[in-house]
Amino acid sequence: MGTGTILVVDDEPKVCDLIRVYLERSGYGVLCARDGALALHEIENRKPDLVLLDLNLPGMDGLEVCKTLRKTSDVPVIMLTARDEEADRIVGLELGADDYVTKPFSPREVVARVKAVLRRRDAAQGDRPVVLGDLTVDPSRHAVTYRGKPLRLTSREFAIVEFLARNPGRVYSRAQLLDHVFGIDFEGYDRTIDAHIKNLRQKMLESSPDSPTPLTTVRGVGYKLATEENA
Repeated sequence: MGTGTILVVDDEPKVCDLIRVYLERSGYGVLCARDGALALHEIENRKPDLVLLDLNLPGMDGLEVCKTLRKTSDVPVIMLTARDEEADRIVGLELGADDYVTKPFSPREVVARVKAVLRRRDAAQGDRPVVLGDLTVDPSRHAVTYRGKPLRLTSREFAIVEFLARNPGRVYSRAQLLDHVFGIDFEGYDRTIDAHIKNLRQKMLESSPDSPTPLTTVRGVGYKLATEENA
C-alpha cells in the first residue's frame, strides 16, 4: 500500500474522480484541482508528495504550471496528456516533469507510475553522501551541491546524477541509463534522457557559470560524470 498525498490537476471531473478511486484504494490521500492557479495554491499550502498534472488545462496550461512550480519546488510531477506529439512530452520533461502518461490511460498504470516515481525518490534514504570532485550527492537528504551551491533537481534528475556519481568516469548509453535509473519496464524513449541531461547541465552552469560541468557527452556512445583525473 502507498502512503502520502497526491494532487490530481485536471479540469475533467470524471478523470479526477476515477484517479481518486484507484489512488485511495492503494492507500494514498488525494487532492483535486481543476485549473493551474488553484493547483499552485494547493501545492504551496498542502505540500503534496506528488502531482499528476494534465497539460491541457484552461487558462494557465500544464506546461506553464510546471515551469512556475519548478522555480520553488522539486515535488515529483507526472504529466497527463492527450497530445501525441513527441515535442510536447519533451518540453514537459525539459521543464522538470518526472514522467508522463498519455490519455486514454489505464488507472492502474497511473497508480503504478505514481508508486514508481515515489519509490525512486525514497529508495536512497539512509545512504551515505557521494563526493565526486566539486559535486556532492546526499541521498539521505535527496540533495545535490555543486561547488558548494545547492542544485534544485527533480526526482529523475537526482536519480541520473546519483547513478553516474556512483560510477564515475564510466560511460552509459541512453538505453543503459533508462534501464538502470528508470527500470526496464519504463515505456519511454531515448530522448527522455537527453531532456534530463540538458536540465542537469543547465543547472550546473547556472550554479557555477565559469566552470565546465563534469557531466559530459561521449559522442556516439552516451554520458558520464568525469572524475577530476579525466575532466
